[in-house]
Amino acid sequence: MDDVLPAGAALESFHLEGRDLFVVAKRMVPTDAWLLRGVLEAGGVPAVVADANHVQADLLIAPALGGVRILAPGEYLAQAAAIIAAYERGDYALDDDADVGAPVV
Repeated sequence: MDDVLPAGAALESFHLEGRDLFVVAKRMVPTDAWLLRGVLEAGGVPAVVADANHVQADLLIAPALGGVRILAPGEYLAQAAAIIAAYERGDYALDDDADVGAPVV
């Protein structure tokens, strides 16, 4: 189960000391974290990925680290939560027969 900033949660528990970044989600696979970061960025939320290199180097340490963290500034938390909820509901999924255009050669 992926960790996401719960609605109404105390932000202090998700805050990184000395920075205006909060953990908005965690993923056990670095590729999933980078994908979610891209979705957040496309939705207007500046986001960063943390711990991806450690986990990519050795996937067995992912549970010990708590996974790969996706961080966003405090003023974007509500927007990030809405985008993550939409992503997890499948709102951005393409149909199997979706036309994604011609291949680029």
